[in-house]
Amino acid sequence: MLYNAILERRDYMLNVVLFEPEIPGNTGNIMRTCVATNTHLHLIKPLGFSLEEKYIKRSGVNYIDKCVYTVYENIEEFFKQNKGEYFFFTRYGHKPHSTPDYSIIKDNIYLIFGKESTGIPRDILKPHLDRCYRIPMTANVRALNLSNSVAICLYEVLRQRNYENLLFDEPHKSKTFIEDYQKKD
Repeated sequence: MLYNAILERRDYMLNVVLFEPEIPGNTGNIMRTCVATNTHLHLIKPLGFSLEEKYIKRSGVNYIDKCVYTVYENIEEFFKQNKGEYFFFTRYGHKPHSTPDYSIIKDNIYLIFGKESTGIPRDILKPHLDRCYRIPMTANVRALNLSNSVAICLYEVLRQRNYENLLFDEPHKSKTFIEDYQKKD
């Protein structure tokens, strides 16, 4: 039901793909980010945890039941079932994550991330070298945390698309909540 609601609100679908994620806390954080951004999450097995684990639920807080996600047996199954524009995020990429012009894409957008320990295997990346990107950082750090990387890249896509279908104001407060504040002495 939620999946259909997302499709009705925009002419493309934004997707995050996690190839063999290993750390439940990262995946829980990513699930929460996907709920916040109307993004479909795709999980490629094997997973390094059970989706029932308390760490997933703790990271996702009370939003995890709203996460739209699909689990695949392997990457081949994922590619067979999903068509659109693929973008691979890897520490071996040579172009910044902000390079693509996401604002003009009318197809499904898939942001693909690898497992925490080794990333996306080279045999998967090689046919897509023109679509490999890296988040710029110093030589002191090999890679950022997976959930941070997903958030950075996902919000770059949303920024370029003017955060379409996302709220600019907190929905449970008035638009003048801060302005109306009166300090009580």
